[in-house]
Amino acid sequence: MRIVVVGTGYVGLVSGACFADFGHHVTCVDKDEAKIASLRRGEIPIFEPDLDRIVQSNARAGRLVFTTELASAVGEAEAVFIAVGTPSRRGDGHADLSYVYAASREIAEAVKGFTAIITKSTVPVGTGDEVERTIMQVNPSADVVVVSNPEFLREGAAVRDFKHPDRIVVGTEDERARKVMGEIYRPLYLNQAPIMYTGRRTAELIKYAANAFLATKITFINEIADLAEKVGANVQEIARGIGLDNRIGPKFLHAGPGFGGSCFPKDTRALIKTAQDHDAPLRIVEAVNAVNDTRKRAMARKVAAPFGGNLRGKIVAVLGLTFKPNTDDMREAPSIPLITALRDMGATVRAFDPVGMEPARAEMPDIEYYEDPYSCADGADALVIVTEWEQFRALDLDRLKREMACPVVVDLRNIYSPEDLTNRGFLYQSVGRAGKPEA
Repeated sequence: MRIVVVGTGYVGLVSGACFADFGHHVTCVDKDEAKIASLRRGEIPIFEPDLDRIVQSNARAGRLVFTTELASAVGEAEAVFIAVGTPSRRGDGHADLSYVYAASREIAEAVKGFTAIITKSTVPVGTGDEVERTIMQVNPSADVVVVSNPEFLREGAAVRDFKHPDRIVVGTEDERARKVMGEIYRPLYLNQAPIMYTGRRTAELIKYAANAFLATKITFINEIADLAEKVGANVQEIARGIGLDNRIGPKFLHAGPGFGGSCFPKDTRALIKTAQDHDAPLRIVEAVNAVNDTRKRAMARKVAAPFGGNLRGKIVAVLGLTFKPNTDDMREAPSIPLITALRDMGATVRAFDPVGMEPARAEMPDIEYYEDPYSCADGADALVIVTEWEQFRALDLDRLKREMACPVVVDLRNIYSPEDLTNRGFLYQSVGRAGKPEA
């Protein structure tokens, strides 16, 4: 099939590359001329495992094309995916749909023949209705059907998630659109990926409900971790004990400094606003959002505790800046409010991240960046593990202890054993595991 993907951000680029890898002919459109030029050179603007390989191989095969010219591409397409950004709208937390509606108007002017217009961007309930109205206002004779097809990709595992999905949600009641969507995803039948057909509004809400539920699991185990510290329990064993219940499951029960990234924070805010607008407030999700916002900055107190709460004049080395491993995404990363709080408490902050230091510099230009964990830790009074990159799991602990000015390790991802670190002479603190630092 001939597919157009409007937007070459995270969702658009992954979707377009994977569709091309299925064998479809895909044209990715973006207004950013510099980005399109770099993509044509095979340069990938985001860090995502395996994405560079499938982009480059499908571009060489002629199945994946990048352009700034929307009209000619849309005119030849059987399906057009809208995959532009929907960030939080400044001031009120609603999703900013201006890019979605702008894309809809441009598509309406260019479309020819029957075309499925598929919203891949995360959008509030009712957006598909407005997209349809917009298209018909611009081009009343357009033969189109608007479909909701939300994405469920994890950054760091997006290519695998796209090719081996838990489910594919398609929001349409139009038989022609169902046929188009079935043909697009036909290559996944061998993977036995279930396609769930539902109403368009239902599909839009499924996406938000899924993200809100996962965010709730994270926040729940974080609050249990706080209680576990107070009563002398182990949150990792608690998570395993409840996760073995198949009604609960083990995923998203890892205590830490709070959730971040491009999806959970903005999607929970947008869902809260939608619910308030419809006089159906979501009190649980409201609490999840509030608790998570305060938790990130509160982690600085955990770093300060071994020093009697006083970090003035101390050097703190931070390992991991991105919101999760295997991505360079700094959006809403817990490291940002944590580092801000550490500096407000008088600490000098150093940082290292395997791939995220360039985007981090744009967010935090006033801290020191180092090329490896050991130079970052050299002379530091405390070492804080914020992102659980694989390479941080096998640090040379004896070397760290020799090079640090004070052997304090604050492990916000629980990747080390308290007994192991304590036996090596570290003052070690983690999240939700018994044992308090000495003042």
